[in-house]
Amino acid sequence: MIALLGILLNVGCILTLGYSLWILIESFVIIDVPPAIGHTVKLRILHCFGQLIITWGCILEKLRICSLPRLCQFLHDLFPIRKDPKVVVTNLRFGTIRVRLFQPKAASSGPRRGIVFYHGGGTVMGSLDAYHNLCSFLAKKTDSVLLSVGYRKLPDYHYPVCFQDCVNATIHFLKTLKQYGVDPARVVVSGDSVGATAAVVVTQALVGRTDIPKLRAQILLYPALQAINLQLPSYQQNKNIPVITRHLMMCFLRYFTIDPCWEDALLTGACIPANMWEKYKKWVSSDNLPERFRHKDYKPEFLAPFNEAAYLETRHLLRADNAPLLADDQVIAQVPEAFLVTCEWDVFRDDGLLYKRRLEDQGVPVSWYHAEDGFHGCTILFDSMLFSFPCSEKVMTAVVKYLMGI
Repeated sequence: MIALLGILLNVGCILTLGYSLWILIESFVIIDVPPAIGHTVKLRILHCFGQLIITWGCILEKLRICSLPRLCQFLHDLFPIRKDPKVVVTNLRFGTIRVRLFQPKAASSGPRRGIVFYHGGGTVMGSLDAYHNLCSFLAKKTDSVLLSVGYRKLPDYHYPVCFQDCVNATIHFLKTLKQYGVDPARVVVSGDSVGATAAVVVTQALVGRTDIPKLRAQILLYPALQAINLQLPSYQQNKNIPVITRHLMMCFLRYFTIDPCWEDALLTGACIPANMWEKYKKWVSSDNLPERFRHKDYKPEFLAPFNEAAYLETRHLLRADNAPLLADDQVIAQVPEAFLVTCEWDVFRDDGLLYKRRLEDQGVPVSWYHAEDGFHGCTILFDSMLFSFPCSEKVMTAVVKYLMGI
């Protein structure tokens, strides 16, 4: 019996190692890492780690041992937290929403700037702990009071909980600014990836509110803002570039409880009714992009034949609270000024560029930083010793510079 168990264990180890090796080889073959990013080997290794985690997370999920989101969150939270003696950190709860407050320890002559930060991670990864170092850095470097919002996410919570939490936490903070020593005329919302999406949703949701202070600005780091046109140049050019490939991007649709079988319909536009495309193409067509962002091999949009079943299963993706790029002009015109960061090697690059165009068309001031060597998710690595990239530090420097001007 013991001998049999030993044989089974050895076979299991061999299969595990073999399958992991196959995943790594496949990643190296399929993945494209442009030399412009720099540290290409480092990025490949980072991507391979991510692929291993996601693949084994899916296997463990099917075996009902552990869900993929829980595995990703557990590993993400292993990032070491650095305690800065110059920053006071307080864990709080705004109702059911966990938040973390970062306040510079040094005395201030008056109320400080306020920053509300929503972390990235596609509602699968990311947490207060994973973004602790970044938030502490911003609070200290800009002498600001920063509130990091720990919105609820997968696997226990789905659409629309994430953005609702961000809106509610922001409203609560805006109503209690005096308690935290924050200047009500200098409050900004910010975030990266889906956190940047949340920041846009928050600014639009608060338009017209007179019972709370108006937001001063929105800082958006490579946001995802629509799912109506997934054939934009950046989706084609960067579909196999880490850290977020186009295929991995579709995995995050589980937050919206959309079955993976509709992936092709979403990518080809088969779930978009013709009348809806005619209404929104003035905002989401590649014609609105600067010529320099059209890849030489770019193929213009061509919607597949309409699939009504796909539309009925995915239509909630087209709501303005999920696709804020589709908000009405009257709403866009009233949001605060923006600082927008886009990355050249990011599938969501063109979402940011299209939103920049929409804001400018409605007279909203926009400051823009484009990271020519940047990729999606680069800011979370800004203080990582092993996996730091030049673009990470450059983006953070640009953000700090903008904040200091507020």
